[in-house]
Amino acid sequence: MAVPKRKTSKWRRDQRRAQNFFSKLRAMSLATCPNCGELMMPHRACPYCGYYKGREVVKTS
Repeated sequence: MAVPKRKTSKWRRDQRRAQNFFSKLRAMSLATCPNCGELMMPHRACPYCGYYKGREVVKTS
């Protein structure tokens, strides 16, 4: 079984993990809420009106 020659530093580990996070953040898509027309993340309840798939799932004031 392969064994690393040197310990991976915290900086190198964090740099490797950060690459994936920022690429996902840049590629994030937005959808339009069919109820209120605001931008929202797809497959989630609208943070403005609280509707998801035509039903109110979150109470908003």
